[in-house]
Amino acid sequence: MQNPWNGKNAIITGASSGLGASFTKFLAQAGMHVVLIARRKDRLEKLQADINLKGGKASIFQVDLSIEKEREMLFVQILAEIGPIDILINNARFGWYGFFYDMKWELAKQMAEVNMQAVMHMTNLFLPAMVARKSGHIINIGSIAGALPSQGIAMYSASKAFIDAFTTSLHRELRGSGVHVSVMRLGPVKTDFYDQARELENGRSVPAEKHAISTGRVNSALRDLINHPRRVVYVPGWLAIIKYVENFFGWAVDLLGPL
Repeated sequence: MQNPWNGKNAIITGASSGLGASFTKFLAQAGMHVVLIARRKDRLEKLQADINLKGGKASIFQVDLSIEKEREMLFVQILAEIGPIDILINNARFGWYGFFYDMKWELAKQMAEVNMQAVMHMTNLFLPAMVARKSGHIINIGSIAGALPSQGIAMYSASKAFIDAFTTSLHRELRGSGVHVSVMRLGPVKTDFYDQARELENGRSVPAEKHAISTGRVNSALRDLINHPRRVVYVPGWLAIIKYVENFFGWAVDLLGPL
């Protein structure tokens, strides 16, 4: 049978490590032309070489997605060098754990740029062509933190709540257009995401790291989502219960106070 993924162009932001690198390898192995976006060129080059060595096809672009002009230049480059994009995975993000009053403003501002504005802007840049072609899929990487605002992750929870609302609105706008927009609401995943969070100024260890799942489980969910597009998928699936926790037990979380 013909592979429906073969030759499709897929952008993965934040592709140099962690979940982004895992997505990249998985999609390349499945036959897609993967377009890697990240700041660390050395890691991008290493990943590209590994993919090409295994018979895949990868293109890399070194970009700081927190800078608007770089996002605009990236769009122009991709149009010229790659062509139409079939799948955009807005994966670039970072976390920080600690009380908001300990968070430096520059860090909070950067998180807003990467976790929210970059997602909006990348979507705004690539979506019109998808609508014109009546084909395409935008996948935003969210978190259960968006539905369960918790102590220690005020900015991160807020950014993921935004992703949930943004994706839901777009999904409803695009019904019948041939274009799909989805959000993957993830639980903790075993990557270097938590190491990076600890290394940031005033950052602390994230308790949820102890319960992290493998990137393989997320890749399986991604495969199913691409093959059967829908608005939201929880990974692991049982976390769908989280959407009810805040509504019914938020009062109990309030009583806990700072831990």
